[in-house]
Amino acid sequence: MSGYSLRGLHWFNALSAGASVVEGLPPSLKVADAELGRFIAVVADPDNRFPRARNGEVGLLEGWGLAKAVDDAISADRDRDRDSAQKRPIIAIVDVPSQAYGRREEALGIHQALAGAADSYARARLAGHPVIALLVGKAMSGAFLAHGYQANRLIALRDPGVMVHAMGKASAARVTLRSVEELEALASSVPPMAYDIDSYASLGLLWETLSVQQIEQPTEEDLTRVTECLKQAISDVTSTDLKGRLGASNRAASSKVRELLRAQW
Repeated sequence: MSGYSLRGLHWFNALSAGASVVEGLPPSLKVADAELGRFIAVVADPDNRFPRARNGEVGLLEGWGLAKAVDDAISADRDRDRDSAQKRPIIAIVDVPSQAYGRREEALGIHQALAGAADSYARARLAGHPVIALLVGKAMSGAFLAHGYQANRLIALRDPGVMVHAMGKASAARVTLRSVEELEALASSVPPMAYDIDSYASLGLLWETLSVQQIEQPTEEDLTRVTECLKQAISDVTSTDLKGRLGASNRAASSKVRELLRAQW
């Protein structure tokens, strides 16, 4: 039994079966062009030259690799009509436990690598590419910001192993000088502190949640259901902004702040 998740890899293989695989990228990055769009996943690479990025974390190679994979799609479709229906959809399969924490990563500029990835996803969205993120596992910390968070539409599978947060529970406990148990108690009444998908959905950030039979290794029925949801999400993209994320009641303060800023500006 491996010590890392294989969910992202399994969903990538299932959704991109028979597709054209994009070569020349790090082994920890899987990219393929299918009929539905360009699928991109960060996966575990036990032989990664950077030890801190061997369990599916987004590190230096992954950050710059994501930027290249997305930039190549932007460049290839630059001459197409700006209408999003004419631009290739980009589908990020998200199963990332963290960004890579290490001295080498810090010295070599992981902040720039991950910013490059986030920037490429944002530019793809602004250029008219429908960008969809499918959360099949953990979506944690800077890894999620670099891979998936800039999507027009976020879709999450319903499972206890699908979690979204700024940092892991143990790290959050150390930073806040609390125990994990104390943080879990707070999370029950403060949605932004929780890790579960329902709490995250209450913030208005998810477009859809789906239940599947086998999240670790999707069945044909799971694959059909998720594919149909991806198609609907792509069709639902009618603008390049992210303003649709502010509609939930738990984002009322965020909406008010933006309203006041616009009025004062």
